[in-house]
Amino acid sequence: MRSPRPDLLGELREHPFLRGMDPGFLKAIEGATQERSFGTGDLVIREGEAAKEMLLVQHGKIGLELVAPDRPRLSLLTVGPGEIVGWSWLIPPHLWLSDGRALKPTRILAIDGATLRAALEDRPKDAYQFMLRLVPVISRRLQIARIQVMDIHGV
Repeated sequence: MRSPRPDLLGELREHPFLRGMDPGFLKAIEGATQERSFGTGDLVIREGEAAKEMLLVQHGKIGLELVAPDRPRLSLLTVGPGEIVGWSWLIPPHLWLSDGRALKPTRILAIDGATLRAALEDRPKDAYQFMLRLVPVISRRLQIARIQVMDIHGV
């Protein structure tokens, strides 16, 4: 469900991932941001579908999962308040690489990926600061995946 929000700029400014980013950059993406709410069990993203937005978790939790035919869902990790879901909106072909399901009532801010990419391209200093925030997220998730692979293979 989508709903307008009177102080999206304030919410963007206060989200831990974006906190401290240039106010002009935040203003540039404010108009491309929507608030969304999901109930427990709702699918937030689906593997293979177009990744058109960056998702900032405000409240609740999203479980990232892999689904394979004839196998149970594999839980990858849980993303909670102050965290982001995915970077597939940034990297072609812009497709989600996992499912994401609300594990409890969840509220997110969804930023249009095309607008965000354009803002990053137009503002190299902001793009650098953004990437300094994004790379540790990617690194952490790769470490989690490595641990899970080691556990699966008994290493």
